[in-house]
Amino acid sequence: MVLFLHADTRLSLGWADAVRTALAAPDVAGGAFRLRFDEGSLAMRVVEWGAQRRAAWAGLPYGDQALFVRRSVLEAIGGIAQVPIAEDLDLARDLRRHGRLVLLPLAISTSARRYRKNGALRTWARNAVALAAWRLGIDRDRIARWYRR
Repeated sequence: MVLFLHADTRLSLGWADAVRTALAAPDVAGGAFRLRFDEGSLAMRVVEWGAQRRAAWAGLPYGDQALFVRRSVLEAIGGIAQVPIAEDLDLARDLRRHGRLVLLPLAISTSARRYRKNGALRTWARNAVALAAWRLGIDRDRIARWYRR
C-alpha cells in the first residue's frame, strides 16, 4: 500500500487499520479519507461537504484527502503522472479502471490556509474551474499557469 499525504495534512488515529480494512476487499484499488479542515467555520464546512459529494458522486477525491493505493495497482498504471497540476485527479481516475475507489468515513485534518489566504468562495471557484478544465482535456501547463496566478 502507498499513501499520498500532503505536508499540511494530518492523519487521524486508526488510519492504518481503516486502510487495511478497506484493502482487505480484493476489488478495492485504493481510496481516500473524509476531508476535514483545521478551521471550523461555516464556509469550511460547506467546502468539506462539497468535497465529499464530488468524491462520492464523481469518484474524484483530491490529494488533500490523503489518497491510498495498492502498490500493484500503482505499478500497473505506471505510477503518478508527471504533470504540473491535477495528478491527484489522474490517479483517482486510473484507480477506478483497476477496481473500486473507497471513501473512508474516517476524517483527516488538512490546513485551511489556502482558503483563509484567498477566500473560501474564490478558492472553491478556482478549484471548480480547474476541475472543469481537466475534464475538458485542456493543456495542463495552461491550467497550472492560470491556477497559480
